[in-house]
Amino acid sequence: MDSTVLYIKNMVCKRCIKVVRDELEKLNLTIEEIELGKARVSTALSSDKINEVRRVLDDNDFELINDKKSQLIDGIKTLIIERIHYAKEQSGTNNYSQFLAKELGYDYSYLSNLFSSVEGITIEKYIINQKIEKVKELLVYDEMSSKEIAFELGYSSVQHLSSQFKKVTGLTPTQFKKLKNYKRKPLDEI
Repeated sequence: MDSTVLYIKNMVCKRCIKVVRDELEKLNLTIEEIELGKARVSTALSSDKINEVRRVLDDNDFELINDKKSQLIDGIKTLIIERIHYAKEQSGTNNYSQFLAKELGYDYSYLSNLFSSVEGITIEKYIINQKIEKVKELLVYDEMSSKEIAFELGYSSVQHLSSQFKKVTGLTPTQFKKLKNYKRKPLDEI
């Protein structure tokens, strides 16, 4: 029996996995494997069934990705989001070029050029934006010191984190913490 791999855009958190799993199961599909950005179902899907999956995903603000370049870009984003927001260990966080090339099986310069040409920003800028959102989350929780946050996210120092935070947000981390109505962005909109 043939399985089908579905590549899914905007699947950026564990709750997204649950929603996609629930929706695919409602369509009587047997899920062999599911992770951020991807689900493998146990049967080959007809074009009608694919359209049904596409409709259900669209209704839940996801998108079925068909072409290889879009799948690759989504893979880059998913790996970065997983590493910054969900990895238990952040060791080696700063070597994203080797990490992405190894995980995706492509030369980093190809990945970088493709990402920049389609997304309009560099992979490095995307990583910085994701890190800053994680910093915001950790500042709001107020469970870690600035030094611990800097270490957790692979910054060389608190000063480096503060400088990058201010460059992106216009505020220092301390000024951000004092805001009462802080705004965080959904990960798929960064």
